[in-house]
Amino acid sequence: MIEKLVLASILGLFAVSVLVLPCFYLVQQQTATIIQRWGRFHRIVQSGLRIKIPIMEKIARRVSLRIQQLDVRVETKTKDNVFVDVTVSVLYSILSSKVYEAFYLLDKPELQIRAYIFDVIRAKVPVLLVDELFERKDDIALAVKNELDETMDNFGYGIIKALVTDIDPNSKVKAAMNEINAAQRLRVAAEEKGEADRILKVKAAEAEAQSKALQGKGIADQRREIVHGLKDSVDEFQKGIPGASAQDVMNLILITQYFDTLKEIGSSGKSNAILLPHSPGALKDIASQVQQAMMVAGEVERVNRTHTD
Repeated sequence: MIEKLVLASILGLFAVSVLVLPCFYLVQQQTATIIQRWGRFHRIVQSGLRIKIPIMEKIARRVSLRIQQLDVRVETKTKDNVFVDVTVSVLYSILSSKVYEAFYLLDKPELQIRAYIFDVIRAKVPVLLVDELFERKDDIALAVKNELDETMDNFGYGIIKALVTDIDPNSKVKAAMNEINAAQRLRVAAEEKGEADRILKVKAAEAEAQSKALQGKGIADQRREIVHGLKDSVDEFQKGIPGASAQDVMNLILITQYFDTLKEIGSSGKSNAILLPHSPGALKDIASQVQQAMMVAGEVERVNRTHTD
C-alpha cells in the first residue's frame, strides 16, 4: 500500500512538473511576449503572470519596449572636398501597438536604420561647406529623424530622437582651421590695439594743444604785465629824476635785467648756458638794435598809412 502511495505521489509530481508548471510564466515590465500556437502567431502578452497551454503554445520571443540607442559613424565629404566622419546617434523603441510588425516584418532593424542614416548623410553633407556643416548639424539630424520616422513606423519602430553627436574632419584640415581662426583673432586683436593707440595719441595731441594754448595765454599775460610794469617804471623814474629821457630808462632796465639773468644762471649748479657776448658793454649794441627795429617798424607803419589815405 505504501509503495502505491509513493508511486502515485511521484506520478503526481511528474504530472505537475510536466503539465502544470509550464503553463505559468512571467512577463517583465516594459516587455512584450509573442506567443505562437502550433508554430503560428497567436497573441501578444504584456507584463505580469501569464498562462499558456503546454505543448500547443510556446514563447516565440520576448521583445523589449525600452528605448535603445544606435550610434552610426559615416564617412563622407563636403562641398569643398573635405573628408569628414559624422557620428549620428538614434534613439528608438518598438511601439507597443506594433510588436507584431517589429518581430515578423523586420529581422535586423539596426541594419535598416544604418542604411537610412548613410543615405541621408551622404545626400545632405556633400552640398554643404565644412563650416556650414558645423552650423547646420541640427538640420541634418532633423532630416535623419524625418526619414526614419516615415520608414520605420511601418515596421513597428518609433524614432524618438536623432542627434549629430560628432563631426570629425581630417586632422590636417582641423589644423588648418585652427590656424585660420588664430590668424583672424590676431588680426582683430591688432585692429583693437591700433584703435586704442590712435585714441591715446589723439587724446595726447588734444592735451598738448590745450597745454600750448594755456602756455601761450600765460606768456601773453606775462608780457602784458611786463609792459605795464615797464611803463610804470619809466613814469616813476622820470618823476624821480627830472630831465631823464625814455632812452636812459630803457638802458637802465636792460642792464638790470642782464644782471638778474646772470644771477639766476649762476645760482644754478648744473647750468649749461653760454652767453655770447656777455660783457655789460654789449648791452648798448642790443639797445641800439632794439631802437633801430622800433624806428623801422614805425616808419613802415607811417608809410603804409600814407598810401592808404
